[in-house]
Amino acid sequence: MTERELYDRYPALADERKGELPNAAILPYEPHDGRSARTRTTTPPIQEEPVRHLFLNGPVQNGPFTFATHPGKAVGIRLAAALNAVLGSPPAPHLWNTVTLAGDLRHRRADDPSIPRHRFETDLIAGKYPPGRSSAGGIMTDADAEVADLALEMIENNLRVGTLTVSRETVPTCRACGHMTGIGGHPCNACGNTDTQERAGLHLVAEPAKDRPVLDRSDIHAAHRRQPEHLQHTAGNVAERLILSRTRDHGIDLSPLGLNGLVLDPRAGIHATVLAAARRHEADTAVMTITENAAHHIAAHGRHFREHDGTRLRYALHGRLPYGHTASLQPLYEAYRATQELKDGFVEWFLPLFSLRARTGTRPDQLPALFKHYVRAHLAKPVAADGAAFEAVRHSVSAGDAEWVTSKQALAHVMAARATTPNAAAGL
Repeated sequence: MTERELYDRYPALADERKGELPNAAILPYEPHDGRSARTRTTTPPIQEEPVRHLFLNGPVQNGPFTFATHPGKAVGIRLAAALNAVLGSPPAPHLWNTVTLAGDLRHRRADDPSIPRHRFETDLIAGKYPPGRSSAGGIMTDADAEVADLALEMIENNLRVGTLTVSRETVPTCRACGHMTGIGGHPCNACGNTDTQERAGLHLVAEPAKDRPVLDRSDIHAAHRRQPEHLQHTAGNVAERLILSRTRDHGIDLSPLGLNGLVLDPRAGIHATVLAAARRHEADTAVMTITENAAHHIAAHGRHFREHDGTRLRYALHGRLPYGHTASLQPLYEAYRATQELKDGFVEWFLPLFSLRARTGTRPDQLPALFKHYVRAHLAKPVAADGAAFEAVRHSVSAGDAEWVTSKQALAHVMAARATTPNAAAGL
């Protein structure tokens, strides 16, 4: 396709005093309908409804690690699974970022580089999971065919309205291997060569959005009082025009647009991956669990890839967890005679939920108080969840309010519902 054709086509247990639980006061949980716990009555179990919100992890970069050795990599996956279970949404696929230069280099240096790249990445992903653990919703990568199809649909729509263009750009390129090196006099990250040249060619470009900022309140899945104003300001500190085509061995091929040898920038492709997973389940809103730092790096490139065909993508920000310090809880585990099930529930289920409440991160010295709070809720767990209390938590999850995580009673009802939900604790 020529340049002209392109433009023609796309114009402590008893003590619940304030401060004992980190980052929060232990207060009676008030649902959004304004009724107190004393006036609410038990209601029938919640009936299944169409998927309104589907939580999905920000795609994990497929590197040389396992979840057993790096549990922090699984926080977004576990958080999404926990929230989907509360809402009664179907298990979501685990999302993976495989379009990386590091992945290109790993594949080139593999013992058998003739193995197709997709299989190479799939085998590497499979090795991340502990024996007997997997994704109930399957696996999806940012180079899968359904992701590529959706991304090209979105690109074509944006080309038609002019928010994306295909234009001739001059970019720094390695003379030896042709890799786009970016600005600065550093060696080529693909081959190490230091000789670069300015090369002109057609590229996919995101034009400035004059009608709205890179991020606004509607892009963040959070109650208004929880809006990350710092992120909203810093995410826009990028060049006005962004080149969204990249030199990679693997990714969403842009040759249908006449951009031979180029793929979609993975920072945009990550958004298309989330929306593709949401479309598979016909969800109205796709909520990507992601750290604030990661959102800072991808938000601008994903600006034109956050809405398609009636589905909207929003970010649910969570903090990092000090998994490297959980061994320090062993004396507390022994003092409370914690079973393995209780310990696993705390580490794999509750802590990811709390990371949504503490999006700036959780300190190691907060872990004992968090475990005590979790145990209190476990001891208060009713035989069956109160329908109204559980519905209030569901409403909070849908509204982006994580305050319920710090309420013993609200958490206890969610635990009760989780205990009676088939496969609620299955998966990673």
